[in-house]
Amino acid sequence: METSSITNHKITRISGYDTEELDDLLAVEEPLEIQVAYQSAGQRERKSISVTMRTPGNDYELAAGFLFTEGIIHSKSQIDGIAHAAFDENRVIVTFSGDFEPLLGSLERNFYTTSSCGVCGKASIDAIKTRSVYADVQEGLVLKKKLLYRLTGQIADHQHTFETTGGLHASALFNISGQFIMLREDVGRHNALDKLIGAALLTDQLPLDNHVLLLSGRASFELIQKAAMAGIRIVAAIGAPSSLAVQMADESGITLIGFLKKDKFNIYTGHHRIL
Repeated sequence: METSSITNHKITRISGYDTEELDDLLAVEEPLEIQVAYQSAGQRERKSISVTMRTPGNDYELAAGFLFTEGIIHSKSQIDGIAHAAFDENRVIVTFSGDFEPLLGSLERNFYTTSSCGVCGKASIDAIKTRSVYADVQEGLVLKKKLLYRLTGQIADHQHTFETTGGLHASALFNISGQFIMLREDVGRHNALDKLIGAALLTDQLPLDNHVLLLSGRASFELIQKAAMAGIRIVAAIGAPSSLAVQMADESGITLIGFLKKDKFNIYTGHHRIL
């Protein structure tokens, strides 16, 4: 079995005193360069702003989601088109609409990220904070705890590549009734969330203020910030949150849940939304 996101590799399996040669399935990890094209002072500009290690698939969503969660764009209308570069599946070009010119020089960021850390190389905490266009959206979201207990089983049912390889992170979206909406997988946890938010952006589903985000692993600062950019108010993680994730969730008015299992969880911020 081999797809763009899965590849075969021969391994030697040791079990006790027995040795076995067999094929194993691996999650593919390849670089994706994100470029932007736009008009500036009457000239056509094209710049590379990010290289991220990702699992191939949903590349357009990843590019759109990255640009949105990093505050470079604020709406789908600012995108005129997204395409892979000719003869290069590992380079995506996002063309901006009309006279829209991104403020790349004022971001003070290093967009060369890795699959393990979406904020590595950024100058300071202040430099990496972005403000959501949905920060002031009012909501009265309240969930019953029994709804949260049902989520972990549903994410397992939709993590197809993880089921095959055991090597990917996932971000899943549910409505406030606990109904599954969509899921994206990637070798990088921040990429999985960018793909999910990019899909919502490109299908006019933002803001996601009436949804629950479920993370397959731990909750880090970068994931909470990206969730806040999309207007998400409830984030549940199967793993632990970091201290900075809790701080970011508190500042952003997000209900942050960690160690979610079928019968228990911890609430770190935003207790008022959980009955």
